[in-house]
Amino acid sequence: MLKDKSPQQHELEMVAIDHLVPQDHLVRLVDLAIDFEFIRDEVAHLYCKNNGRPAVDPVRFFKYLFLGYLFGIQSERRLIKEVQVNVAYRWFLGLGLTDDVIHHSTLSQSRVKRFKDSNIYQSIFDNIVRQAMKQGLIGGHSLFADSTHLKANANKRRYDIEDLKVSPSVYVEQLNKAVINDREAEGKKPLKYEEKEPCTKPTKVSRTDPDSGFMVRDEKPKGFFYLDHRVVDGKHGIIVDTHATAGNVHDSQPIIQRLDRVLDTFELNPIAVGLDAGYFTAAVCHNLEERQLIGVLGYRRPNKKKGYFAKREYSYDADTDTYTCPQGEILIYNTTNRLGYRQYHSTPKTCKDCPVRSQCTNSKNHIKVITRHVWQASVEAANEIRLSEWGKKRYKRRGETVERSFADAKQHHGHRYCRYRGIKNVSAQCLLAAACQNMKKMALMKAA
Repeated sequence: MLKDKSPQQHELEMVAIDHLVPQDHLVRLVDLAIDFEFIRDEVAHLYCKNNGRPAVDPVRFFKYLFLGYLFGIQSERRLIKEVQVNVAYRWFLGLGLTDDVIHHSTLSQSRVKRFKDSNIYQSIFDNIVRQAMKQGLIGGHSLFADSTHLKANANKRRYDIEDLKVSPSVYVEQLNKAVINDREAEGKKPLKYEEKEPCTKPTKVSRTDPDSGFMVRDEKPKGFFYLDHRVVDGKHGIIVDTHATAGNVHDSQPIIQRLDRVLDTFELNPIAVGLDAGYFTAAVCHNLEERQLIGVLGYRRPNKKKGYFAKREYSYDADTDTYTCPQGEILIYNTTNRLGYRQYHSTPKTCKDCPVRSQCTNSKNHIKVITRHVWQASVEAANEIRLSEWGKKRYKRRGETVERSFADAKQHHGHRYCRYRGIKNVSAQCLLAAACQNMKKMALMKAA
């Protein structure tokens, strides 16, 4: 029998908000797994104790932000509207059904004023990692690192061409010392380092977000981007470090500094570090070796001129420190240049009448030059690890950890695009997104 509809939406009911939230809801699991009270102590110095209007409880304030990142709500306006009607969100924030929610401008104004120059986002991230360590979710045996691009909040067609200084490599001082030591060991005079004006390069600078970088990569979209560099633990995929840079910064530049920070901050003692081919440079291999870390790196195809012998066809003898060409002629050490390459030269008389000289060199003085980096031994050791069965198995874990971390961030946490402009704001986004991913994983692992 069909009954008439009763206007139940206008009836009074006595109900506890706790009964309206499912027991397996993510907010319940997160609240059970994470202790948020540390936030109050971290930001206490940013609030006035005896003056001004009563502030929003800092724990509740950051819980608003966490909800946005946990559920991929990128707009702060939309986040507040969702909180108004979502019972689970209200429960997580400690609000009743009829309690007022904050205005969306409270989130934005606090971000650009109260927390602008603070270290609170990094502190929150580090504390979440330490809680994961206490719960036994971080092994510290293997670490995996990579970067992903975030589209900047900027039009790729609105830019100016400016002559900007070319930033030197972070390893330049270390390399200069290695070159000096190598030349000294070979009895060569030290190179004269003349003070020159910094090199400049015409660079596209966004009018909307000058901190972003114009990225041009194979099989990647062109435009203004930021890069999110992450280090992920191999046990359960907990993110132990995240760092934002402009989109035109090479992956190999910040990696060693970030690894050092992870090791110092969390006192980890990893054995291996998994990296893709973009990190396969002599500097990275050498620095990993110095820190007694096994570098498991992806294959990087060497450049080769068409019609010429590949470098691998010239065999190196470590005992005599010489190269042998495909025709059996010896190339001996000549000098070490500023870029850290040891040069090995052939004999002009021998090469002049060589039948395969056209496949070897087009030098006018008939000299074949083979270069070997001062840190080439570290590169060769890394190659041996890459080709070993242990190295192959370890490298496969990279896709299951750091690559999966990025995929989850983009698919479920709104990490495809930058929510804000400026490197500081994008860094805050990266830290909060990574912290919320860790919270989610910790909650699900505890509930399992």
